[in-house]
Amino acid sequence: MEVLRPQLIRIGGRIYRKNPIQEQTYQHEEEDEDFYQGFVECAEEPCDGYEVVQTEQGFQCTLRAPSLLYKHIVGKRGDTRKKLEMETKTSISIPKLGQEGEIVITGQHRSGVISARTRIDVLLLTFRRKQPFTHFLSFFLNEVEVQERFLKFQEEVLERCSMDRGVDSSIFQNPKKLHLTIGMLVLLSEQEIQQTCEMLKQCKEDFIELQELVDRVLERFQASGLIVKEWNSVKLHATVMNTLFRKDPNAEGRYNLYTADGKYIFKERESFDGRNILKLFENYYFGTLKLNSVHISQRFTVDSFGNYASCGQIDFS
Repeated sequence: MEVLRPQLIRIGGRIYRKNPIQEQTYQHEEEDEDFYQGFVECAEEPCDGYEVVQTEQGFQCTLRAPSLLYKHIVGKRGDTRKKLEMETKTSISIPKLGQEGEIVITGQHRSGVISARTRIDVLLLTFRRKQPFTHFLSFFLNEVEVQERFLKFQEEVLERCSMDRGVDSSIFQNPKKLHLTIGMLVLLSEQEIQQTCEMLKQCKEDFIELQELVDRVLERFQASGLIVKEWNSVKLHATVMNTLFRKDPNAEGRYNLYTADGKYIFKERESFDGRNILKLFENYYFGTLKLNSVHISQRFTVDSFGNYASCGQIDFS
């Protein structure tokens, strides 16, 4: 990242420059426990978009965040919070770890309160991006015809391409889990799951045409900060083959894994040569179905039908 061209971050409709600084790390301690990017400046408009109220003690601003992220505002030994308070001349009250509640920022000067709120938002966004995806927005592809055609596709691929490197039955998706993905989500609390459900219900009233639906649903979730913006238009896709599905016992431990507490572990996976498959099956017909609902699907879970468990949905019929 160049000093004269810093990274731009969009938060709540505002755009900020994230200026690089030298980061200090401590031996034998987790590096991301005391991460602080320093001063963040507005790039396009004044930093006055927050609701700040005047009290007898000065000025006050509140915000909510998943308790999982509190530690990133506090930092090692409370260093991050102390630095924030010192630089913005504010006091920052954070609920105890594991308790949901409001983060309260108070100070004698309105500008200081706004500055502290801006920096906290950047910290939260930075660490949210480091969390593994927990949910995704999807259309279920659970029509019998589609699942049967998928199994036929698997049979034909294995018959014609099994000699290609890395191609075997273990890398095919479970037909009961077939879906079209709209976008990946990081939902870190029950409140955020509920917020996502409410937002999805609001989308139903506004969008009709499929591509417009998925584009504008993604747009709304990006504006809320629940989905990180990576592209301007959704390319609907269904995963039919993935080396994450590989069951080869000789390849044990060579996947992308998550620990019990949700931390991401990267380990090398065995790839496969898909050139013949793309050539032979580029126009393969998987059947037709009516897309009559959008789901908030939870990763690494299944429902009684074998599909990904749904935390909420909207129906079009």
